[in-house]
This record gives sequence, C-alpha cells and structure tokens, in this order.
Amino acid sequence: MVLNRPPMGWNSWNTFGKDVNEKVILESAEALVSSGLADAGYRYVVIDDCWALRERGPHGELVPDPKKFPHGMKPLGERIHAMGLKFGMYSCCGLMTCAGYPSSLDREWQDAQTFAEWGVDYLKYDYCFRPQNRKGEELYRAMGLALANCGREIVFAACSWGADETEKWIGTSGADTWRSTADVFDNWRSIERAVVKQFSLLPYRKKGCFNDMDMLVVGMNGKGNVGLGGCTFTEYTTHFSAWCLFQSPLFIGCDVRNISDEALSLLKNEALIGIDRDEKCAQVYCLPACMAWEEDGDRLFAAVRLLADGGLAVGLFNFTEQERNAVCLLNDLGLGVRSCKRVQLTDCLTGAVSFSRNGVIEAVLPPHGSAVYRAKIISGQGILP
Repeated sequence: MVLNRPPMGWNSWNTFGKDVNEKVILESAEALVSSGLADAGYRYVVIDDCWALRERGPHGELVPDPKKFPHGMKPLGERIHAMGLKFGMYSCCGLMTCAGYPSSLDREWQDAQTFAEWGVDYLKYDYCFRPQNRKGEELYRAMGLALANCGREIVFAACSWGADETEKWIGTSGADTWRSTADVFDNWRSIERAVVKQFSLLPYRKKGCFNDMDMLVVGMNGKGNVGLGGCTFTEYTTHFSAWCLFQSPLFIGCDVRNISDEALSLLKNEALIGIDRDEKCAQVYCLPACMAWEEDGDRLFAAVRLLADGGLAVGLFNFTEQERNAVCLLNDLGLGVRSCKRVQLTDCLTGAVSFSRNGVIEAVLPPHGSAVYRAKIISGQGILP
C-alpha cells in the first residue's frame, strides 16, 4: 500500500484521554457522519492510549478493557466499518505505552496479527519508554515489517515526535506518516512551536511518508484532555491553514459530538482541504514575508507549494503580536518580470478573488493571523518584457 494523500480522521486523545470507551467512540463516529465531516474526508476513527487492560492475556495477547469496551474490538470495528468509516488503534514501541499500558516491544508480529484480526485500518505507534539500548529506527522497522505481513492493509502512523532525528531514518521503516513534533496542546504557543519546527524539516516531506504535525485542536475551546487555555478563532484558523499548507495528516481532536458551527465550517473548508490533499504532494517552501529592513522573517512568513493544476498554494502568516502587512514577491515564486505573468488569487476562506499588484502578493494580517490563497498563473497584461 502506498498512501498518496495525507489521511484524515478523528482521534480520542485530545478530548478524552484515559476516559476513552466504546460509547464515546461510537458516538464520535456517528457524529463524523451526521455532521458531514466524513463526507469532507475525515474517515479514520482512532482509539488512542488507555484502551487495554494493564496486563496481557494468558497467551501474551493484548486484551481490551472489558469495562471500557464490553463488546471487544472486532465488533466495534465492524460497527465503525458499517458507517463507512475506518478503524484506528494505538500501541507503542517501548516497554509500555505513554500511559503505562502494555505495548508492542518485541511482540510486533503477534500484535500486528491481532490488529489485523480486529479489522484495524490504522495504527498510531508511539515512542514512550524506549530502552536506551534499542534504537528507534530498529523498533519502527520491526513494526513496519510486521504490519506489511499481517494480511491486512494498515496505515502505519509512526509517532516518535521527531526525536532522535526521526526525519533521517523513518523512511526506512515503511511508515506512512511520521510525527515531527511533541504533542500539540490547545494554546497558541504550542501551535506556534509546531509550525516553526517545520522550517528545518522541509526537505523531509514526501508522498507516501507524510510529516504529521499532530492532531488538530480546532474547536476545543480550552476543554478536554489537552485543553490548556484554548485559542481564538483567528488562531484556530491559522492552525488549520498551516497544517493544510504543510500537507499534514488532519485528525480532529475536539469533541465532534458538540462541535460549534464555526469550528465545523473551518474543518470542512473545501479549499483548504483541497490544498492539503493535492495530488502533486510537492515540497512546501517558506519565505520571509516582511520588508527588507525588518527582522521578523521567522515570524512573518509565506509558505508556498506547487499544486497539481500548475497553480500555487500561498499562505501568509503573522506570528507577531501586532497587526502586520505581509508581502510575498512573485519573483521569489519563479515569476520574474520578464515572465509577463501575474497571479489571480482566490481566498480559501471567503472565496474572494483578487490579483497580484506590482509583482507582489500582500495582506494585512491581525496578530497570529493568516491568509491562504490558491494562485492561478495568468497573463500579466501591462507588464513589459
């Protein structure tokens, strides 16, 4: 299996943490369908940590907690599949999971077979409690090989947080996605750190092994397991826009059973999702979006990606604490003056159409704000060769 698009879905951790159970999972799956999020592409329903008993069974097998999951995992997976959705699970490469439950170290083949028998379509594989004498690349290769031979197509989502130079070896493991950041919490500084970290990782993004910037916190509003302060809607919009520009997997973390109309509209935005899932999967590049005499290039920046239709996705981002004018020069996008070209810009949030002027794309952005455009290359009438 080759994953040609970043996967999309919902994960239990951000909102429910250790309080995950069958009822929560089924209600959340139903909400994905009834809200239209499933139709927008969010198909994977992922049970994160804390789903198992603290000890393995008599044959060394993983055992779902019968109080949390009274019908077991296979029937649960069947119910999720019956809704037209995909079923995701969680394990870890260390001695135990991050919350202290049994993990898959040296039991990769047994556990991969178990997940296949349960009908699992996606495995999030964490990095806690790794023995110091075992290399991360060795442990991820072991699970990657086991999954490739389990008899079922299972998306392998490596979650090593970018530790131990993950970007340099994760491609050897067979992983379909890899986490490049520590956990993202529901506050602006956490989002900012995750985005800024991407600047050094741009060469390591590719089709078939997508760079995962962690679950989305859009719509959490300070509630839930990682709801540490919450964000403004402007910040949530910048968060979602950045994840789409950088072509991260999109996994909702809020309580989709009680999602606001505002958050729902953002998460279903067809233009932004279209950029995230563009089939070209070209490498994103970043440019300073400030004037030449300013020194905020790492906090006022443009992210740009070539799209399959020959156009560009252009995002302008203001990570400063003041309203700022962000600028992006067409020359830096490959459109020099002698190209006699300019760009037609379609705002991904409003649908408004505008045009570049004087060889520049620009927008006035509020603090922590952003603007994302689909840019179509057109004839630059009036521009001399």
